[in-house]
Amino acid sequence: MLSYGPHKIKTPVVLAPMAGITNTAFRRLCQDYGGGLYVAEMVTSRALVEENPTSWRLASHHQSEKIRSVQLYGVDPKTIGQAIEMLLERDRADHIDLNFGCPVPKVTRKGGGAALPWKEDLFAAIVKQAVKSAEGVPVTVKMRKGIDDDHLTFLDAGKAARDAGVSAVALHGRTAVQYYSGQADWQAIAELRESLPDVQVLGNGDIWSAEDAVRMMKQTGVDGIVVGRGCLGRPWLFRDLEQAIDQYLENPTADISFEQVQPNLQGVIAAFRKHAELLVEFFENEEHACRDIRKHVAWYFKGYPVGGDIRASLARVESIEQMDEILSKLDGELPYPGKEAEGPRGRQGNAKKKCVLPENWLESRKLSDAHSRELLEAELSVSGG
Repeated sequence: MLSYGPHKIKTPVVLAPMAGITNTAFRRLCQDYGGGLYVAEMVTSRALVEENPTSWRLASHHQSEKIRSVQLYGVDPKTIGQAIEMLLERDRADHIDLNFGCPVPKVTRKGGGAALPWKEDLFAAIVKQAVKSAEGVPVTVKMRKGIDDDHLTFLDAGKAARDAGVSAVALHGRTAVQYYSGQADWQAIAELRESLPDVQVLGNGDIWSAEDAVRMMKQTGVDGIVVGRGCLGRPWLFRDLEQAIDQYLENPTADISFEQVQPNLQGVIAAFRKHAELLVEFFENEEHACRDIRKHVAWYFKGYPVGGDIRASLARVESIEQMDEILSKLDGELPYPGKEAEGPRGRQGNAKKKCVLPENWLESRKLSDAHSRELLEAELSVSGG
């Protein structure tokens, strides 16, 4: 069980915020399958302070979401504090997560995202201000191992976050240079767990199944796990996670035995269509919802014998009526294809040769005036990581 302030999360599973994915529609779909904490996709603190309507929409929740969880990205303590105060004044959040994991070059080249914890004073100042402004509302931190293997920050940042009063620290076991490539370093997650015995630690990276989740908890000793790409096109994964992890926590030495959700094609069709309906409700615009669901087609139908023409038609769908017409051509009785429907999905790519950073960023762990000015540009149009 996770304890975030007054909130008790029986199944210690967190949906990782993913830009363009974890809006209200997807969160509602996932929570119908299993317990956990479902975090909204990241918004920038500056956008909230500047009253950007799109960002405020992303920071909204459906009445069925019991813990309204918002992830913020920011590079300035004052702006982070203002954004949190606005969220609470408008009664829009029960939990604040801070993102220090974005590896995207357009963010790191300004010193933001996964590059920011290198500047120890700035990182500590942001987290301290967030906790202060939250006034008892739980604050958590999500971060990466560091910039690269020669510039690791996770142990120092974890301790700084703990000292600032966060409820939990989540670590993605990759560096910024790795992006989403290679294998997540679960040993680093175990090191963080061992170094922070007095705060909850969560692990993130390469959890594609409930078995992976239990294996991470056993190997690292973490209090919970964070799932991102593993649930793309597979919202039912949260039912597997709930069954397996609850069983593991009840008896950590026993073998885990549960009935994996293995939907036939009709089950996938039903989830896909439900997702589209929820997107219509979220965007209040059917055409926009249909454009948004297109990127989910490959994930939902991964491994199923759905022809290229059907997939291409769904990837161009413009209305729910047209979607139904396309889906009606499929044989819903086709069974679950097994391993072909499982495993890695979403962003992967190759590791970068180096992390793009501001000039002379690595020369000091302290923030210079020049870098402080450059950081002001880091909060423009970013995505989570």
